[in-house]
Amino acid sequence: MNVRTTAVRFKQTALKNRTLSEDSGVLFRDSSVLDELNQQRLRQAIQDGLPLTAQPYKTLAIALGVQEDQVMNTIQLWSDTGLIKRMGLVVKHHSLGYRANAMVVWDVPQDQIDRVGEILSQCDVVTLCYQRPRRLPEWRYNLFSMIHGKNRALVLEQLADLVAENQLDAFPREVLFSYRLFKQCGGHYSKRSSLRPGNNMIEGQQNLSMVKNNAQVAYG
Repeated sequence: MNVRTTAVRFKQTALKNRTLSEDSGVLFRDSSVLDELNQQRLRQAIQDGLPLTAQPYKTLAIALGVQEDQVMNTIQLWSDTGLIKRMGLVVKHHSLGYRANAMVVWDVPQDQIDRVGEILSQCDVVTLCYQRPRRLPEWRYNLFSMIHGKNRALVLEQLADLVAENQLDAFPREVLFSYRLFKQCGGHYSKRSSLRPGNNMIEGQQNLSMVKNNAQVAYG
């Protein structure tokens, strides 16, 4: 199987020593969602990923000793209120034959970075796009984008087409190909749970084809 897990990314600022109940009181008055204790247990259980089962929410409910609809409603509430930033699939792109991984770094004037970032995020070949501060004088680049391909020639061809189609040739750039594959893990905001209903947990890695993200400024 080339799908490793279903990924959940929490909004970090929403996780600092509080629960949704402290803001709204919803979790204590509405039995369709979990109470504060089980909310914390669920957060611990899914921060490493949803279980790869036919009914992942039921699997979680059984592990937590609660109702499936409570699990689903709580996760929906977290999504609606911004506690969960994003959910998506983690794809084993290397196993699918995408072995050329290029980080394209751009030197873009600050007053144009939002426009260029939006352009890149809309390109099908770009799987990741985010802004980072320059580290002058050693590092001049402030916009990063990722392109995956089955070989380097294809990646460079895709980049050339992208530049030409969007008139980006004026912006200095470098192409940095990866040489070694590492396991990527997302941030953890709670202690690891002993209730993990399987080994297929969140890694915080980006979906190959659908997620365009950033840690500071996101485009797309």
